[in-house]
Amino acid sequence: MMKLVENDSWLEPVADEVEARYQRYESKLKYIESQYGSLKSFASAHEFFGFTYDSLRRGWWYREWAPAAHYLSLFGDFNNWDRYANPLEREEDGVWSIFLSDSQYKNRLTHGSLLKVLVQSSIGEQERIPVYIKRVIQNEDNKDFAGQFWIGKRTTDSNKKNSTFIIPNSSLFIYESHIGMGQEKEDVGTYKEFAENILPRIKRLGYNAIQLMAVAEHPYYGSFGYHVSNFFAASSRFGTPEDLKDLIDKAHEMGIMVIMDLVHSHTVKNTYEGINLFDGTETQYLVGGHEGHHPQWDSKLFNYGKTETLRLLLSNVRFWLEEFGFDGFRFDGVTSMLYKNHGIGATFETQTDYFGDNVNDDAVTYLQLANTLIHQLNKDYITIAEDVSGMPGICAPVADGGIGFDYRLGMGLPDFWIKVLKDQKEEDWNMHEFFFTMTNRLYNVKTIAYAESHDQALVGDKTLAFRLMDKEMYSSMSKMTPSIVVDRGIALHKMIRLFTICLGGNAWLNFMGNEFGHPEWIDFPRKDNDWSYKHARRQWSLADDENLKYHFMSDFDKEMLMFVKENDIMNSEPAWLMDADEENKTIVFERNNLMFVFNWGTKSISDYEINVKNTGDYEIIFSTDDRAFGGFENIDKDTIFPSEQRDNQVFMNIYNVSRTAVVYKVKR
Repeated sequence: MMKLVENDSWLEPVADEVEARYQRYESKLKYIESQYGSLKSFASAHEFFGFTYDSLRRGWWYREWAPAAHYLSLFGDFNNWDRYANPLEREEDGVWSIFLSDSQYKNRLTHGSLLKVLVQSSIGEQERIPVYIKRVIQNEDNKDFAGQFWIGKRTTDSNKKNSTFIIPNSSLFIYESHIGMGQEKEDVGTYKEFAENILPRIKRLGYNAIQLMAVAEHPYYGSFGYHVSNFFAASSRFGTPEDLKDLIDKAHEMGIMVIMDLVHSHTVKNTYEGINLFDGTETQYLVGGHEGHHPQWDSKLFNYGKTETLRLLLSNVRFWLEEFGFDGFRFDGVTSMLYKNHGIGATFETQTDYFGDNVNDDAVTYLQLANTLIHQLNKDYITIAEDVSGMPGICAPVADGGIGFDYRLGMGLPDFWIKVLKDQKEEDWNMHEFFFTMTNRLYNVKTIAYAESHDQALVGDKTLAFRLMDKEMYSSMSKMTPSIVVDRGIALHKMIRLFTICLGGNAWLNFMGNEFGHPEWIDFPRKDNDWSYKHARRQWSLADDENLKYHFMSDFDKEMLMFVKENDIMNSEPAWLMDADEENKTIVFERNNLMFVFNWGTKSISDYEINVKNTGDYEIIFSTDDRAFGGFENIDKDTIFPSEQRDNQVFMNIYNVSRTAVVYKVKR
């Protein structure tokens, strides 16, 4: 019996299926090792396909895998865009190649040369971008895409990291970031600007990791980077590959790890700049027919059962880690990968929901192989699964029958807060539900807690701050303008974040700007908004202006992270619920010898009696009501609160302030 089943009796009815899951992985791994020597060697297609230099023959090879193609030729400014002057030769197993010697092309095929590949197939003749190209640029005048021959410096960061940069083994505090919208200007930000302007801000706030979105090249800016076209090319709209490498190096110098938002769940359907129909068939790398189209994302799906698809994706994993020095990945759309119906409309209640006919076994095996490869390359690399289904074993070791991720995203937490703020009246808030939702998880599964991410800020939705304060954010954020709506909003904003980080997981994630309640929504330039960048940027000046109330939330976030770190909250034993007072909307719990009191209600109550775990005199060590955080300091933080033991219980009387969270500790 697999260890995953031994540790979870609920899985006993599907023990054979768990075993079969592992056997499929082991069989695929053995096949790869028998054919390629090792998983790492298998994941080296980027060192063979595309452009590779031959130092013995002195020249460049260009290779492409296109088994169904009839003819390929390379063309570009190096041959005056003659589409037929440089045909590729067909080799074995559908590989095409051409050798461009230094003696003939050294001064013609140079760094920055533009190029494409002509592909003739059953669907006709098409100009395409090489699949393994390292850089793709778009002509601003005619929007035409072209590959770019790029001979950049190879980063030494992976070697330097092993000796000087240590991936944090404490709790992760992740700052989810988008390079393009990271600046305040109404334009596209760059890697250089992010490194210079935003990294120091992230460091000051106390985050020890950044999660970069939209890194791989994508033709439509408004896709948020989730419609990838060129998997080995860092998006050129933000700068050069070297600029991205320098950003990662600078983050490492600051002690910040860099996680890439990796999109292997689907690809853009475009047939010009993408990989769809490259050799004229739907099934070269992808799933053909109706099943190969994602109904919600309007994109194409990978066939994870094909060897060359596995080589492409696993090589892509290795490429980003070794070439750029990333420290791990957040795998996007894992739920969509795991299930044939992509999890759409599924409830995930029974064992067969996770091990039945709806499961995409090939995708499961791919994810197991990817996690194996990543941790073979460096045991400290981080992998995060964006899975809402709760797939058993998602974060268990592959050898135990799991899928091998280090963390899963606690995706139900932000959904809960939306439901609370959007659909419920304050007087109907259920304190037991609050606590249960935050803590309803397997504690041997590392979970990343978050109250909101980029998903909750997209156009048509609202951030927590905007849900709480709405139009008042346009008129009442000045410190000179009193507003009970803003006071309430800031108070609850702080409480929600503190409640979630202290109960919801082993790590924390914040989307950039949410820490100070960035107003409004995210909307990338598009035809319907006259191609405006107004909502595709971050207004840092709001948080930096001492005359505005935004900095209260930003200052609180910084102190909150410091408090959580100093008291090792997220690594401690699970919280112990002491009371969920529905009448007074108050939750009292203990964690790591600290007493937390959250009053979500509108009433402040003097001489409010609470249960505490230990005897002694208590002092306040953290409060959301501090004036520095926009509060009113209704409690004197110098007050000592004595406890009293009656029978087998310990009690303490406090001033229970409305819309305030206070943390108490026995005074030493």
